[in-house]
Amino acid sequence: MKAKLHSKALNKFLAFIGVSALALVLAMGLTGCSGDSSSDSSSGGNDAYADLEPVTLILADSTAKDSAGNLLGQEIANQANEITGGKLTVDYHGTGELGGDTDLVRQEQSNDIQMVIMQPAPMVSFVPDMAVFDLPMAFATYDAEQIETVLNGDNEFTQGLEASFEEAGLHNLGFLQNGTFRETTSNKALNTIEDFSALQIRTMENANHMAFWQAIGAEPTPLAWAEVYFALQNGTVDAQENAIDTCAGSSLQEVQDYLAMTNHILYSNNISINKEAWDSLDPAYQEALTQAVNQAIEVMKPKMLEIQDEQLKTLTDGGMEVIEYDQSFFDNILANEQVQALYTDISGQTDGLSDTLVAELQKTNES
Repeated sequence: MKAKLHSKALNKFLAFIGVSALALVLAMGLTGCSGDSSSDSSSGGNDAYADLEPVTLILADSTAKDSAGNLLGQEIANQANEITGGKLTVDYHGTGELGGDTDLVRQEQSNDIQMVIMQPAPMVSFVPDMAVFDLPMAFATYDAEQIETVLNGDNEFTQGLEASFEEAGLHNLGFLQNGTFRETTSNKALNTIEDFSALQIRTMENANHMAFWQAIGAEPTPLAWAEVYFALQNGTVDAQENAIDTCAGSSLQEVQDYLAMTNHILYSNNISINKEAWDSLDPAYQEALTQAVNQAIEVMKPKMLEIQDEQLKTLTDGGMEVIEYDQSFFDNILANEQVQALYTDISGQTDGLSDTLVAELQKTNES
């Protein structure tokens, strides 16, 4: 009797083991399925590019190492790779590796390289309407958000500018700015407009820039950037104008005493692409590249302010004194007859697009 009971118990035990093993196998199978589903979900963002051939776009600039433009180029490449899972490669070449500004735009127009990052002034020779950025102090009294709305929004100004880009065989992808400007360094205190009289100031070889300085009494002298430090050191020129990161990167605190916050030209970087290259991209890649540029701009905005703060500290720690102006300084310059004549001239150069820019900026004060 005991043997029979023992046999029954053993059979029950074996049956329990069998059911438990089956449950374990089923559980493992379900866990595996769940894991596969999660994996599919995490890679689902790249499904839109799965059937597309890989594409490589060459992006170049001549910006200084670790400047805003240089960091922007690196960020665009990173974003494009992440968004498309490596299917769209932005092959970035910075710091003038592929040539200077003029060379780069010519290569872009011929589609030897596809994308370029550049400040507006050198682009004027190829996209004449970029002369709108030569309007002196046009952005000086607006904040970064207002400027962003105009430069990267869908409005009459950006539509007109895109038409100008297309005439040059290019497509505008956007602008990086965060309410920072080209400022003025000098060996004399520039406290009033009268202090600019007869000031020997180095400028870019840009007729509109030179006309502005002449309008307020200064004497502009175009010089290659490589010559500027020594020209300031030996007194060939008294002053120069540039973005703060460029001033600090070139150690101008060693040869200049004052930093005047003139805010005369917006410090921005434009991103463009060859129009034929853009049109040849699958719509999914066009959307991905647009997203990559927009996200890179958002990443870089706070960095621009960080760079400016760090480089401003470098200049002041090196002995430079900062001069700031109230609203009346800008109002008086803009009321200058020669400055007003320059606005009229630039309006003619851009077929009225500069007037559209000013109007769009003014609208931001109404909202």
